[in-house]
Amino acid sequence: MNANSHLADRKYIIGGFFILVAVIYIARLFYIQIIDDKYKLDAQNNAFRYITEYPVRGYIYDRNGKLLVYNEASYDLMVTPKETKGCDTLALCEVLQITKEDYLKRIKKACQAPNSPRKQSVFEKQMSAQTYAALQEKLYRFNGFFVQKRTVRKYPKPIAAHLLGYVGEVTKEKAEKDPYYREGDYIGISGMERSYEEALRGKKGVQIAITDVHNKVVGRYMDGKYDTLAIPGKPLFCTIDMTLQEYGEQLLRGKKGAVVAIEPSSGEILCLVSSPTYDPNLLVGGKERARNFTKLYYDSLNLPLFNRALQAMYPPGSIFKLIDALIAQRDGLIFRNTSFPCHGGYPPMGGKPKCHSHGGVDLPGSIATSCNSYYSYVFRAIVDQKKYPKFKDGYNYWRETVQSFGPGTNLGTDLPYDKPGNVPSVKYYNKVFGENGWRSNTIVSLGIGQAELTLVPLQMANVVATIANRGYYYTPHCVKGVGYEKKQDQKFKEKKYVSVQGETYYTNVIDGMQRCLDGGTATASKIKDIVMCGKTGTAQNPHGKDHAVFLAFAPRENPKIAIACIIENAGFGGTWSAPIVSLMVEKYLKGKITRPEMEKRMLEADLINGKNLLHEKH
Repeated sequence: MNANSHLADRKYIIGGFFILVAVIYIARLFYIQIIDDKYKLDAQNNAFRYITEYPVRGYIYDRNGKLLVYNEASYDLMVTPKETKGCDTLALCEVLQITKEDYLKRIKKACQAPNSPRKQSVFEKQMSAQTYAALQEKLYRFNGFFVQKRTVRKYPKPIAAHLLGYVGEVTKEKAEKDPYYREGDYIGISGMERSYEEALRGKKGVQIAITDVHNKVVGRYMDGKYDTLAIPGKPLFCTIDMTLQEYGEQLLRGKKGAVVAIEPSSGEILCLVSSPTYDPNLLVGGKERARNFTKLYYDSLNLPLFNRALQAMYPPGSIFKLIDALIAQRDGLIFRNTSFPCHGGYPPMGGKPKCHSHGGVDLPGSIATSCNSYYSYVFRAIVDQKKYPKFKDGYNYWRETVQSFGPGTNLGTDLPYDKPGNVPSVKYYNKVFGENGWRSNTIVSLGIGQAELTLVPLQMANVVATIANRGYYYTPHCVKGVGYEKKQDQKFKEKKYVSVQGETYYTNVIDGMQRCLDGGTATASKIKDIVMCGKTGTAQNPHGKDHAVFLAFAPRENPKIAIACIIENAGFGGTWSAPIVSLMVEKYLKGKITRPEMEKRMLEADLINGKNLLHEKH
């Protein structure tokens, strides 16, 4: 009885053991198949390849429909480190022309990425068509590697580098902040490429490909049912005139400076030239791009990557007198026939600022001859008005009125990195001279556009566009429309009125600007059959030779172009900047040049190296 009971107990124990084992196996299978997706992922990774389909980046056209930027096919070699077992490493190194050490370094780097070693990452970017073809023939020998098709930017003409900007790889920080991007993706870094990145980039798609044991794609999973198509980027229709842009860059070759032209009736930027510049095609490609960028970045003499049109803050010199003339008229301090004494400087006994004018001229004449003494009196008259109980109140009034024209502010353009220039504050001068250590005569040089006053070339062009419009401007912008529906930010269609309003005030100033080219400081740059109104300037440079400045608009009635030019270390504005502006205005309005001698002199002059560019051997 006891023996039979013992055997029965043993039977139940053995049965329970097998049941427990079965339950454990079932639970494990349930965990593996239902809960834990590790094995599922391993199986899928052996058979499936998730290929990102990158969209075609939007093309960029000029105002006349000419192509400025398009795309060219490029290929990236991708790697998934976990799948590289059995890869023919030596053959891969031979195709890519790299060493075994380079290979190991890249694999190690790929394994350090987030989600490694399962994550796909770029092993060799932007391969040439020849390398891609050689790779395709042997790809079955390179386990864990596949080719990702991409596109890179291409420029039919090597112009407008600072305006268009360039594309580069996304930083780790950006990829962490924005879920759209992954490391290795491309993004607009500067210019329009940066400002309109979201429109230009499009939207990525995904393909689920089926691969065989030889690492070759043999089809689409479920015939592409779960694939998503990439959405191409939107085209940009910009405001730039390609012909004018190219001509401006030719004229500024061998010179440091900038030219900005605006259509006054719309605020559209017709050209934006920064010199020295570079061929935008240099910043396309893999290894070549890296080498070229390093070379450009460390060119400390020319600073070709520096956008002088938006970022270089220059003393405006005598072109600033136009704003002072408008403010003083509005306040009833001067009139058309008002004159001030000048004996070679201010005050009348030959002091500072020095003056090259003969003085004793009326308001239009003071602009035509650019009398420093005249505008020293004007500046002091504005800030020392008796209606202000404190001198500093008068100065603040002058400063705020000046800022309404754009200086000292960010204009709100659609290009990145634009600087505001500087209209010094009371706080600044209190710090420099002390609370009671300065008066209007202390800072009188501001009246002629010197001292701490600075503008960027875009602001200079905007000031002359405002005068051409007789008191208002549109925010300068470089894109007419985004996409084929040509959408545009409404802020670019709004008029911005400056503090000085009154037709007579502007007429008096414009008369002086016309006389500047008709017997004044820019007579040599007068254009036959075109009434151009301009103003020369010589911006003092404490670090060397003065800068040459000139701004103008044309024609006088219904103006089509407002333009400003500054050439560093070139001396008088009438010698270099005025001829360049004059030629560009003629080119834009007439479509041809009727003064070949002037054009030749501008084209051949290398003011940086003291050479004759037309006599160089290329």
